[in-house]
Amino acid sequence: MGIKVYNPRSPGRRGATGFDFSELTKKKPEKSLTEKMSKKAARNNHGQITIRHQGGGHKRRYRTIDFKRQKLDVPAKVTAIEYDPNRTARIALIQYVDGSRAYIIAPIGLNVGDQVIASAQADIKPGNALPLASIPVGTTIHNVEFRPGKGAQIARGAGTGATLAAKLGQYCQVRLPSGEVRQILSTCMASIGQVGNTDNENINLGKAGRNRWKGKRPAVRGMAMNPVDHPLGGGEGVGKGHHPVTPWGQPSKGYKTRNNKRTDAQIVKRRK
Repeated sequence: MGIKVYNPRSPGRRGATGFDFSELTKKKPEKSLTEKMSKKAARNNHGQITIRHQGGGHKRRYRTIDFKRQKLDVPAKVTAIEYDPNRTARIALIQYVDGSRAYIIAPIGLNVGDQVIASAQADIKPGNALPLASIPVGTTIHNVEFRPGKGAQIARGAGTGATLAAKLGQYCQVRLPSGEVRQILSTCMASIGQVGNTDNENINLGKAGRNRWKGKRPAVRGMAMNPVDHPLGGGEGVGKGHHPVTPWGQPSKGYKTRNNKRTDAQIVKRRK
């Protein structure tokens, strides 16, 4: 896996970088593990935009990822490492001994031919899934569940990884990628290792069009708008004295928006 640098044959190529995809072993996805994705352009059932700056983008199919790993004590062999257009990480196609197949997030060190298993007695090897109670303290983990059986929600992006910091009775303390330390039930599942494709953060798109391929539309600064469109709009020249806010007046820098008292007690240490 590496980064390739393009020759500056056009302004958009100057400084642009991309993946060489040398780690991929299969080009086309397993069709039985894909689903149709319909375009919604961030609009609700009334056709109103509910999330700005989204729309367009390349046509793609969704790869069904096994985030639950509920096929316990059945070994599987990694048959391919594939590209997934819906996420920054690479995905691994695994085949169980009974013939069924599934996709999992590919961690660093997982290669074609390796064996993975979801079991409380599994070895501490990249790609294996275990309950937090069976993982040694200090291990780097990914695909961490918040609630048993719900499926992995934490540390799924390229290069991310959480750390099992401590075990206290029925709870384990996990240091999340944000720096937050949180209590999670020890029966929740997690996968061993750090998510692969760590070079993702070093990619330079080079031109705005590559963001449009991803379905990301342009974002206009509030200060460049008219007063009717944004609280920061208007004024002769650059307006000063405004506090940064959203178009609806909510502060956008340093304003705490968390409002979930139900899980406040599970947070041992706030993020950085």
